[in-house]
Amino acid sequence: MGNQKPPCFVKRLIGDKRGEITGMKNGDRRVGIITFHCSNNFGAMLQAFALKTYLQQSGIKTDLVRYEPPFMTGRHWWFPYVPIEGRKKRLEWEKKAWKSHLRMGMDFFRQRANYNRFKRKYLIRRFQRKLLFSGQLKWLPYSCYVVGSDQIWNPDITYGLRKAYFGAFDNKRKKRVIAYAASLGGAALAEQHKQEFSGLVRRVDTISVREEEAISYVENCSQKKVISVLDPVFLLERESWQQVEKVPDRKGYVLVYTAEWNKELQEYALALAKEKNLPAVILRASKWGEDVGFEADYISGPSEFLGYIHNADYVVTNSFHAIAFSIIYQKKFLAFLHSNRGARIRNILHIHELEGRLYNKEENTQIDAAVNWDRVIERTRESVKLSKDFLQENIP
Repeated sequence: MGNQKPPCFVKRLIGDKRGEITGMKNGDRRVGIITFHCSNNFGAMLQAFALKTYLQQSGIKTDLVRYEPPFMTGRHWWFPYVPIEGRKKRLEWEKKAWKSHLRMGMDFFRQRANYNRFKRKYLIRRFQRKLLFSGQLKWLPYSCYVVGSDQIWNPDITYGLRKAYFGAFDNKRKKRVIAYAASLGGAALAEQHKQEFSGLVRRVDTISVREEEAISYVENCSQKKVISVLDPVFLLERESWQQVEKVPDRKGYVLVYTAEWNKELQEYALALAKEKNLPAVILRASKWGEDVGFEADYISGPSEFLGYIHNADYVVTNSFHAIAFSIIYQKKFLAFLHSNRGARIRNILHIHELEGRLYNKEENTQIDAAVNWDRVIERTRESVKLSKDFLQENIP
């Protein structure tokens, strides 16, 4: 595309009313981030916010590309949609999700309002249009793209590997694609995805992953050197997160947040709440009927999520990002493994020397056990420097 002006509609497409982006000349330093930001998920939105904010604080003009395909947003529609193979399976899932929406009633719309409020305030440009299909990415004027973080390379999340999350789309102005803290959800993909993944990941110029366990697999597939870096939420100081959080009305509680239902986790949390004479508060994105004994909050968005963690007496979770913010806020927390994504839980605890925070029934893990937070901060600082250096050295 060079210095040639893109079609006029592109200004409207990316919310560039004044032509600040479409008027860029060759050599202008502006980055487009392609990641999960449209899923109604606390961690997805917060990691997107963190990466965008850090790059902007570093003096790099940065935008989140508003790529919001139906396979990511459909599960949050009032009439839900997911591209599951097999009509029967898809209809069963959609029926279950629809029942959950009906149980939520007006809470469904209150929750979406909180997510949308966060997205409009912190993530996207005013008047920025949604890009529903990867073919629309060819009009974007950025010369450098950062793909990641989050599980952008997990085909179970994206319903197949998607070219956009590898920067593998035709665009004459595109010069460089950098993967920052990309995650497969584990150490490797299923064998049936390896050939396709290899072809796509080789189109990424510089690669970093979030989980150390994935390095050898990605190096083998890409034929490039790969390093492990921190999730973007660690790139910001605690004070930056406090400016974004919304403090809850309540004080004194055990907070529970689960990435998947876990009976043992919930039984432990209820027992802990009873022992400490505190209410057990659970944050939920939907109503599946598994919240007996908890004070459930169904309407929180990302800002409320941060406030709940910061002000909790205890946090019990199997969510990667709930663990991450428990570390950032130095909370008393206990982590449970996710059934099929346990590698990322083990990895984050290992990096910060917090393996003792992983629940082990046989060892009677104590949530009140002392933590050497000075040592944790030291380890975190080392990893943060490596992560920031990766971005600064590779963004042209």
